[in-house]
Amino acid sequence: MLSATRRGARLARLLAVSELRSRGVSRELTERAELVVAELAANAVLHGRMPGRCFRLTLVIDPSAGRLRVEVSDARGDLRPTETAPDPLSTGGRGLTLVTALADHWDCVPHPPSGKTVRADLLGPVA
Repeated sequence: MLSATRRGARLARLLAVSELRSRGVSRELTERAELVVAELAANAVLHGRMPGRCFRLTLVIDPSAGRLRVEVSDARGDLRPTETAPDPLSTGGRGLTLVTALADHWDCVPHPPSGKTVRADLLGPVA
């Protein structure tokens, strides 16, 4: 569990990279995962935050399938992510566009009792 703050989002990214490197995940996959974790954690902090509630980062490595799954769960199940065309003059709103470009698949599922989990699958050489 990580605090739903900018610091918590940064820590999620750093912890993910450290864990993936320690497990021998390929550099290319680690770099993609770093960006996906950063975007999903930032979204959890910005859009999924509820007072007194944290967010959760889960990494699932499946070497036999050549897949890394990144999961970020937050407390706001009522706010589901949607990818929309960003305003070209806006300085934000491109996170899910970036996740779509980097991940091979992403989706959002309920996280009981009232939250959601955004999952992103990244395919590639795990080790």
